[in-house]
Amino acid sequence: MDLEKLWKTVLAEIELSVSRVAFHTQFKGSSLVSLENNVASVGFPNAPIRTLVESRYYSLIKSILDHHTNENISVVFVVAVKRDRLTDNDAGPLFSSPSAPLSTAPQDTARRLHIRVDASFDNFAVSTTNQLAYAAATAVAKSPGGAYNPLFLYGGVGVGKTHLMHAVANTILAKKPGIRLVYCMGEEFTNEIVEAIQTKTNRQFRQKYRSSQLFLVDDVQFIAGKTQTQEEFFHTFNVLHREGTQIILTSDRPPSEIAKLDDRLRSRFEGGLTVDIAPPNFELRVAIVNIKSAAMGIRVPPEAAQLVAANLTDTRAIEGFLRKLTAPGVGAATPELVSSLLGSKAVVAGDGLAKHGKRVPPQEILEVVANYYGIKTTAIKSPKRDRPIARPRQIIMYLCKTELGLTLEDVGGLLGGRDHTTVMHGVETITKELSVNERLRGDVEGIKRKLWA
Repeated sequence: MDLEKLWKTVLAEIELSVSRVAFHTQFKGSSLVSLENNVASVGFPNAPIRTLVESRYYSLIKSILDHHTNENISVVFVVAVKRDRLTDNDAGPLFSSPSAPLSTAPQDTARRLHIRVDASFDNFAVSTTNQLAYAAATAVAKSPGGAYNPLFLYGGVGVGKTHLMHAVANTILAKKPGIRLVYCMGEEFTNEIVEAIQTKTNRQFRQKYRSSQLFLVDDVQFIAGKTQTQEEFFHTFNVLHREGTQIILTSDRPPSEIAKLDDRLRSRFEGGLTVDIAPPNFELRVAIVNIKSAAMGIRVPPEAAQLVAANLTDTRAIEGFLRKLTAPGVGAATPELVSSLLGSKAVVAGDGLAKHGKRVPPQEILEVVANYYGIKTTAIKSPKRDRPIARPRQIIMYLCKTELGLTLEDVGGLLGGRDHTTVMHGVETITKELSVNERLRGDVEGIKRKLWA
């Protein structure tokens, strides 16, 4: 059987079933490594992508393979790098570790420039909340100055803005160790200007920043309201942008909401690509626990990982907690140990308490949504697919998954025994439409207020 031809057919059908961003960020570089004894090994370029696809699309991939092979296929997901051009001695995909570390020279350069050497695209967990940001950052790393310039990433604490920025820096440093990279915080930029004025070293200050070939600024919102700082930043930005230097900025809010930001700068910041990174949902937080614990050499069982994800809602808090598990004498990361370390207020996944401070059972979501739309719960559980019923049903799927952290199977059981692929489709549909459908956003927020008032 021609594995490459079969996989192209599978990918063509997957592309019709998932969002464009999901397809390009999660299935690019995938391959059908082998198909023997009704077991298909599907390869992905790194471990986080493999894990994400396995958790979200197993049933979809299996059903397509079953259809085209007329067999009951078991699917195994592996890490495998697909070669674009195979030599005479190459037989196919090349198995490899998730990522190759930077060589010593780029690592030393990264540390000197205050870039986190452990930040890479391979150890960044991707989900619906950060897909676009991930795709944009990888595009910038591949073609700095040529795609999305400037790239403006914004979001709350611990959503991965700095990680993506540093992943771009590490990727480019690996290719061009001698590149003139400047990384600073918005507050640092301000402090250096003040110092340059006091010491009459403005010329050196400008030479440092305006000669950079990769310019990264974290928390750029802190330059707002400072007249001299904004003036200098404006001219620096113009020089670099004209020279084709890649600029990446992060902030806790979009340019349009940064108070006292000069209108000229606001216009420049919005001239590239502005991407919102939403707080990680429960599923993504579990993936983050798994990735970071593996990097620390800790084995965290699934139940314990879910417990951490249910109680800690940002990446930095998760990382800090996992470091507790590395302390001497702590012992194995059992659910009981994790619960004790989290404290008396620790809650299990599936009740919404970790996020909202109030327990809400799944059945209550079903009833509140049904009442909100004036339909019966029995109709929602029925096989009917009419839009007046299907849309509330999808909202229930979305809320149970993103707010309570229930498994796809549990949500399907709540809604009359629906298949988990149907639930997954419903969650993705609502997630996608929330970004463009104002009326839907109003409905979902109204339902949340009723549930967690």
